[in-house]
Amino acid sequence: MDTPETITHLSLCAGYGGIDLGLRRVLPTLRTIAYVEIEAFAIANLVAKMEAGELDQAPVWTDVKTFPAEDFYGLVDIISGGYPCQPFSAAGKRRGTEDPRHLWPHIRRAIRSIRPGRVFLENVEGHISLGLSSVISDLEDDGYRATWGIFSAAECGASHQRKRVFI
Repeated sequence: MDTPETITHLSLCAGYGGIDLGLRRVLPTLRTIAYVEIEAFAIANLVAKMEAGELDQAPVWTDVKTFPAEDFYGLVDIISGGYPCQPFSAAGKRRGTEDPRHLWPHIRRAIRSIRPGRVFLENVEGHISLGLSSVISDLEDDGYRATWGIFSAAECGASHQRKRVFI
């Protein structure tokens, strides 16, 4: 029997695992090998989903700033992440790189250390006018062909807009 090869995945700023669940729908052989998430409630949610069989069982690191990305070199096909939106959100102060929650440099460090074949990122619509061009140019400087699009929850059947940028 022909078995498709497993696609390995690392989930940075994993939140409740929404990106992971979405990727699994389009990539059935996806296997998450680690999660990184700092918020205790989100971690509890990830663990509950692992115990229920909704997410792959894998270790959870609690800080992307100290995550040992170099240990994952050559082991990851896709890195995903919904890094914090507060630095870019119209609902906040839009402090960008001056916001202590600005984690793009740490996400980039992980990507550069691991060198996955694909990167899939998500953030708020406000990122378009604050910081997105830097993320795109950083990814291109690191050898990736980067593009982005904006999609709403309504486009996926939800009853609200909730626009998001996907890179």
